[in-house]
Amino acid sequence: MRKPVVAIVGRPNVGKSTMFNRIVKKRIAIVDDTPGVTRDRNYSDVTLGDKTFSLIDTGGFEPVKEDGLMSQIREQAQLAIEEADVIIFLTDGAEGLTQSDKEMADFLRKSSKNIILAVNKIDDKKHEERILEFHELGFKDIVPVSAEHNIGIGNLLDTISNYLPQFEAEEMPADIIRVAVIGRPNVGKSSLINKLLGRKRLLVSEIPGTTRDSIDTALEVDGKKYLFIDTAGIRKKHRVSQKLEKYSVIMALKSIERCDIAVILLDANDGITEQDAKIASYANEAGKGCIIAINKWDSINKDNTTTGLYVNFIRERFKFLSYAPIIFISAKTGQRINNILPAIENVFSEYSKKLPTPKLNKIFQDIVKDRPPPSFKGKFIKFYYITQVTAKPPSFKIIVNHPEGVGVSYERYIHHKLRENFNFEGTPLRLFFREREGR
Repeated sequence: MRKPVVAIVGRPNVGKSTMFNRIVKKRIAIVDDTPGVTRDRNYSDVTLGDKTFSLIDTGGFEPVKEDGLMSQIREQAQLAIEEADVIIFLTDGAEGLTQSDKEMADFLRKSSKNIILAVNKIDDKKHEERILEFHELGFKDIVPVSAEHNIGIGNLLDTISNYLPQFEAEEMPADIIRVAVIGRPNVGKSSLINKLLGRKRLLVSEIPGTTRDSIDTALEVDGKKYLFIDTAGIRKKHRVSQKLEKYSVIMALKSIERCDIAVILLDANDGITEQDAKIASYANEAGKGCIIAINKWDSINKDNTTTGLYVNFIRERFKFLSYAPIIFISAKTGQRINNILPAIENVFSEYSKKLPTPKLNKIFQDIVKDRPPPSFKGKFIKFYYITQVTAKPPSFKIIVNHPEGVGVSYERYIHHKLRENFNFEGTPLRLFFREREGR
């Protein structure tokens, strides 16, 4: 089962980002919040007691005001209706109930989602009377809060918790590879999925996924099994308009969460957009195996330098995905589509790889010997040993006398040398530097 999604919605300037930061930083432990390249993160996986959910600040995805406030509000509400399990409808108690609030409430009421009306900027008891007018919106759960002053947040969290199931990790057969094709609207996700499903010798079955109206598609090719995540969500046309391309990032999150391998699809005609970079960085941060597929390659005028120039451009823009293989395809013509499944198989093998500790330490000793670490505050850095603690992605614990003294540059060097010796194509690596116990 996937983690439920909780979305914060509301008109601009009611305090959505402040509320997001308050919930994330207070009483809730951030789960898997690996530092990455995303500077304007708008989501976080969080836990509340024995329950886990993904929190999304839709305000971070608000489009430029091209066609008026009400259009923004309707689009944001539509996104929440389609993607969230619980909606925090945030309003401004200091300003009072507005026509914009009523418009958004009308949209939200049409859904079957659990909606919590949070009236913000209720900074003390004497201001609680401000919430009375909000009762006319007709929502069962109305919680007065002050995100800025941390008032009422506990009650809000308790209300959220009432709607959350206990999270259980999704269990899949060990021999099946879970794949998500992710990317912006119109880059060709639907065409690629359909081309793969239409191949001869494929045994295809559609099975209910863990999300509402979602269909996962199981494929078996030459005895190898794949599960393509939420193919219904990819293949259907979302009701939200194309100008909401920024929201495609949110839509990618649920698929990324459930997959082993993310096929990041780009449009050869568009270069790399901000949303491409966001989606790709989320896959990297989530620790998923990654493949970069450049679609619509048939539409590009090429000479013998074109492919190399594209590769260099992608490597420059996606420095955080330097490990990911790049495939140039055309979902329309089928060009190189037959390279997709072998690439998935290869990346999954690297993603799942576990190294024997003796061999790993022998190589690691040579890595350190070839380039000893610089000193830290006048003290020598001494590495004792390395061990792989998990796979998917490969993660390593390195015991060292001064973990804080291992700089970013030397950590990059270790990353590079581990890949040089053990390949790890298509998979991120995680390094954790720890002191010896008992020190």
